[in-house]
Amino acid sequence: MLNVEKKVVVITGASSGIGEATARLLSQNGANVVLGARRTEKLGKIVEDIRCQGNTAEFRAVDVTNREDVKAFIHFAKDRFGRVDVIFNNAGVMPLSRLDALKVEEWDTMINVNIHGVLNGIAAGLPIMEAQGGGQFINTASIAAHWVGPTAAVYCATKYAVWAISDGLRQESKNIRVTLISPGVVETELGSDITDNASKGFLQELRKTALTSDAIARAVIYAIAQPADVDVNEIIVRPTASAF
Repeated sequence: MLNVEKKVVVITGASSGIGEATARLLSQNGANVVLGARRTEKLGKIVEDIRCQGNTAEFRAVDVTNREDVKAFIHFAKDRFGRVDVIFNNAGVMPLSRLDALKVEEWDTMINVNIHGVLNGIAAGLPIMEAQGGGQFINTASIAAHWVGPTAAVYCATKYAVWAISDGLRQESKNIRVTLISPGVVETELGSDITDNASKGFLQELRKTALTSDAIARAVIYAIAQPADVDVNEIIVRPTASAF
């Protein structure tokens, strides 16, 4: 894909799932990928695999809830490659529970990772993209940005926020493309942090019909590959058998 080759793409939440699949697919199409997450051992193995295939990848530890850490991560990519073409704000958590379970610490974690993490990526990357005359933000929302399910009120609220932030950024930007990716149910590690037993069962039931991470990676690369004057603003990707 000619509009992907040699682009510098920075990805958070890249140690597994959608982030990992996207990094692998982009690198196979000639992009220079920079992977970020907290689990550096996993990142190192993924980057080693990518390099063994003759492609280009770097990695750095990043905590998306820490503004300065995210800034250092984005600038690491710029220092290595001279520019940043795409920032894929993909890191997210989903510890589902009913509101009356009062798992308030988990609410805070979702707000910090899912909302502040996206904002921190925008704050770090926007000045760079403006200075270089263009770029693209891709933010992972969810079908949860369009549908509220039981046990998912706070999670859905964070994804509604990502939708709103993305559309606001789109309206403010003349040279910067903004894409929202809204996956349906995907078979990933998302939800492994659920501590509420009823919510675990709910997610297991949903995942009886689930997409692979590769399906979302293909949506991401489609958005990146469009000509510079084409901004794919939102892609919703559901399993064909999805009931919601």
